Order: sequence, then structure tokens, then C-alpha cells
Amino acid sequence: MKFFAEIDIMPQKEILDPQGKAVKLGLHNLNMDTIDNVRIGKHIRLEVDAASEEDARTTIDAACRQLLANLIMEEYSFTLKAA
Repeated sequence: MKFFAEIDIMPQKEILDPQGKAVKLGLHNLNMDTIDNVRIGKHIRLEVDAASEEDARTTIDAACRQLLANLIMEEYSFTLKAA
């Protein structure tokens, strides 16, 4: 079976986010002062062939842990849908 995964990777809350800080400053310079706590992350879409949804979840989780996310500084979550 084919599954579609949507993965979100974000800096951990304890980690400073210089990109988010720069975007927040830019927004404030555009008089958008009501925007706060900007965090910049990654969004990844991919397809996986697996025998079951559980196997697909295991594969996506392993991909996130071993390559896609830096677990020292980032956290991740994902959704999975059958194709």
C-alpha cells in the first residue's frame, strides 16, 4: 500500500530560533506588532510503500529520527494517510 506522510519539524521550545526572531523583527518593521513568538521550521511531504499503516508509521518515524530531524535541537510530528 502507498501512504502519504506530512512531517513537521520545529526547533524545540528551549532552543533559540534566529530565523524566527528575524522574521518577527521584519513583521514588526511592517507595523504588524500583534504578531509574536515566530518559529521557523520545515515541512516535508513524502510517499512510502508499506504493507500496513503501522509499518508506514515505523518507517516514517525511523526516517525522522535517523535523518530528517536533529533530535538534539528539533522535535517532529507527522500525519499519515492512505493513498
